[in-house]
Amino acid sequence: MDFNFSEEQIMIRDAAREFAQKEIVPIAAEFDESGEFPMATIKQMGELGLMGIEMPAEYGGSGMDTISYVLALQEISEADASHGTIMSVNNSLYANGLLWHGTEAQKQSFLRPVAEGQAIGAYALSEPQSGSDAANMRVRAVKSADGSYYTINGKKSWITSGPVARFVVLFAVTDPDAGARGISTFMIDTELNGFIRGKKEPKLGIRASATCEVEFDDYQCPAENLVSEEGKGFGIAMSVLDAGRIGIAAQAVGIASAAYKASREYVQERQAFGKPIGSFQMIQSKIADMKTRLEAAELLTMKAAWKKMTAEQTGEHYGTDACMAKLFASEAANYITHQAVQIHGGMGYSKEMPLERYYRDAKITEIYEGTSEIQRMVIARNETGCR
Repeated sequence: MDFNFSEEQIMIRDAAREFAQKEIVPIAAEFDESGEFPMATIKQMGELGLMGIEMPAEYGGSGMDTISYVLALQEISEADASHGTIMSVNNSLYANGLLWHGTEAQKQSFLRPVAEGQAIGAYALSEPQSGSDAANMRVRAVKSADGSYYTINGKKSWITSGPVARFVVLFAVTDPDAGARGISTFMIDTELNGFIRGKKEPKLGIRASATCEVEFDDYQCPAENLVSEEGKGFGIAMSVLDAGRIGIAAQAVGIASAAYKASREYVQERQAFGKPIGSFQMIQSKIADMKTRLEAAELLTMKAAWKKMTAEQTGEHYGTDACMAKLFASEAANYITHQAVQIHGGMGYSKEMPLERYYRDAKITEIYEGTSEIQRMVIARNETGCR
C-alpha cells in the first residue's frame, strides 16, 4: 500500500492548483453573482489539458490516469465548484461513453475539440418526468426508411453546459416496447436544425455552470452518430455514471477543502474573550470533525479512482466504490461547509466572504449524478443482491 503520488500526478495537481488560485479564485464570486458561463477560463483549462485529462493523446487529451484527474479536479473545485462541474462533465460524463463504445471516426470528431477546450460537451439523460428513474424516458429516436438517419423528438432537462454545448451525448428510446433495453446512445451536433435550447435554470449554487432544458423537434441525427448498437444505451449511461460519480466525489472534496482551510485559518486569527476562538473546546470539536471527514472523503475518492484505473486489468467492478465515495464526500462537503459558516458567524453568512458560496455549491453534490438516496440503494443492492 503506497499513499505517495507519482511525479506525473504531482505535476498535474500543482499545475491545476497554480492555475486555479491565479486565474479562477479572483473571478469566482463575480461569475457566481452574474451566472455567466466562464468561457475564457474554460478555454485556458483546455489549453492546459485539464478538459481531457484521461482522454488519450491521439484524441487531443492528456492521456493521464484517473488519480491525476481527481487531483486536478479537487484543485479546480476548491477554487470554484462551477469550473469543477464543467470540467467533470467534459472529462467523465461526456467522454467516457465515447472512449469505451465509440467508433474511431466518432472519437476523432467528437472528442478532440472537447479535449482541447475548443468546444463544450454535455450529457443528456434526465427528462422532466424521469430523474432517478432514468429508464422512464420519452425522447424518441425513429430510424428512417433508408436507415441513413434517426428523427429525434422530445425534451431533456437539467443539462449541465446545455446553453453552451456544441456536442451532446444523448440517450433516447429506439424501441418503446423493450423498456431499458430499448434505449440507445447518440452523438448530437447542436448546430444542426431541430436542436432547441430552453431557458437557463436559476440555481441555488454552481451558478456559473450553465444548466437548461434542451428540446428535439424533428432533429435528424445521422445514423453514423449512433454509439455502439441500438438498445445498448442504458448500460452505457449507467457505466458512465459510475465514472462520473468519482468526479463528483472529487468536486465535493475540493469544496470541503476550501471551507475547511478557511475555517482553520479563521479560528487562529479571530479573537474572543482575549484569545483565539480555536482555543475553545466547541470550536476544536468542529475542526476535528471537519478534518476527519475531509480526510475520509478524500481516501474513499482516491480508492474509487484507483479501482477504476485497475478495472481493465482485474475485471473488478468499481461501481460500489464510486457510489460510496460520492455518497460520503457529498455529505461530508455539506457538513463541512455548514460548520464553516457557523464558525465564521455573521461573516460566514455574508457574500463578502466565499463561505456562503461553498455552502450553496456543496448542496448539488448530494443531488446530481444520483442522489444520496440512490447511492445508498445501489450500494445496498450491490452488497446484498436484494432488489
